[in-house]
Amino acid sequence: MRISIITATYNSEKTLLDTLDAHMKVSIITVTYNSEKTIKDTLDSVAVQTYNNIEYIIVDGASSDATLHIINNSSASVAKCISERDKGIYDALNKGVHLATGDIIGFIHSDDILARPDIIETIVIEFQKTKADIVYGDLVFVDRSDVNNIVRYWHSGSFRKSKISLGWAPPHPSFYMKRSLYKEDGFFDLTFKIAADYDQMIRVLKRERIKVIYLPQVFVKMRLGGESTKLDNTVASTKEIISIMKKHHINWYIAIVTRKFSKLTQLFRKS
Repeated sequence: MRISIITATYNSEKTLLDTLDAHMKVSIITVTYNSEKTIKDTLDSVAVQTYNNIEYIIVDGASSDATLHIINNSSASVAKCISERDKGIYDALNKGVHLATGDIIGFIHSDDILARPDIIETIVIEFQKTKADIVYGDLVFVDRSDVNNIVRYWHSGSFRKSKISLGWAPPHPSFYMKRSLYKEDGFFDLTFKIAADYDQMIRVLKRERIKVIYLPQVFVKMRLGGESTKLDNTVASTKEIISIMKKHHINWYIAIVTRKFSKLTQLFRKS
């Protein structure tokens, strides 16, 4: 196992949060494995964030390409970086959650991009204003070679517990949650290899006395053809999602149809 710790430094620019409590720390976790083609864009999107109190954690699966070199030479302030073999993406995400010390935890995949420089600041403001436990938003799917070319728009919509029974869940990269909830029951179940993020979100969203806020803004640009979108289009993914629905007593044959229809409507949405 190789562990490297990189001390984080933050700029001191004044932001909109001057009027609020800027001491809320946000832990952002990125999992990498041979991600040399896209990781720089991900790192750059974190580096330009206007919010200062970010703990950026990278969990690398022992990459054999230039991924670690790019990370070590990035302008992003990486607080913690480990590189070791793992048991899959959700094992790596759990490692990141264990390393996190922030008040809020969010994830950005190694081939995805935070939508704009003030998005973390905007999310923190929403947590501060609403005293939320979870804040989530929208996501756009973009062309792999042109991240400004939007192909699909994932409009999450407002939260109601009744929507869970229809297979609804927000996009995981737009899902920011208090770390305290991860400590209680929020880690990823490693019996699921493809859709453990769906299971994890359903578990916490079904809880009583939890405040969930929808922020109707795009949080993330997700490249089509990346690991997350490839997994989502497999037969194995559908089987695993059905298994998760059964676990949570969701009427899966109705929910699956609803989910497929929702994806179809994304093709016609405008950003």
